[in-house]
Amino acid sequence: MILKEKTFYKEEPHHKIWWVDNDDEVGVREFSFDKKTIFNLFQDYPYKLTKEQKEIFDRENPYWKEFFSDRR
Repeated sequence: MILKEKTFYKEEPHHKIWWVDNDDEVGVREFSFDKKTIFNLFQDYPYKLTKEQKEIFDRENPYWKEFFSDRR
């Protein structure tokens, strides 16, 4: 099996979160703080994030914070 190399991008230059370009995968939304550890938005938020990571994520992504408000 050949693994595709991940491509990262930021929604805003000053953001700390890197999103993974998954245009070829339906329903997959991944992000990273360091391009090494990759989180799956729908499985890992907020459970696998540290307090600091969650604060950064919520500040940069108010839509997703509200979307998952029942997970707090």
